[in-house]
Amino acid sequence: MKIEIKIDTQIAEPYITICVSKLTPTIQAAISLLQQEKEQILTGTANNKVHIIEPNSVIVIRTEGKELVLYSDDGNRVIMNKPLYELEQQLGNDFIRISKSAIINPRKIRNIEASFNGTMEIELILGIKEVISRNYKKTFKERLGV
Repeated sequence: MKIEIKIDTQIAEPYITICVSKLTPTIQAAISLLQQEKEQILTGTANNKVHIIEPNSVIVIRTEGKELVLYSDDGNRVIMNKPLYELEQQLGNDFIRISKSAIINPRKIRNIEASFNGTMEIELILGIKEVISRNYKKTFKERLGV
């Protein structure tokens, strides 16, 4: 792949031109990455304090009773103040919806086990376990290439 960078102080806003013979998944992923305006930052509360969470550190976001809880790889449990569908949109394709009540970071999966009733159970880092419901199983498998 040939890459050309032109630095011009007269350009007010950066722009990118991509020349390809066909649009491949790799090119689409690069476009998605370039279109992200800035790093997404999540905020939640724990112990009456507001915490800022890097998306890369998120293991799972799930409902627990009436609360929406985020678990991060540093062991923190933070209460989120946005609905799950908004967080799913904010986090984008780096996360996978596995049920009506949970989204996960696929880079934090330890193992996956199929169950007899058609569901799948995953173990995430820190020993967190989640069930992938039948409605989300197909999409999950497609995203992971399983």
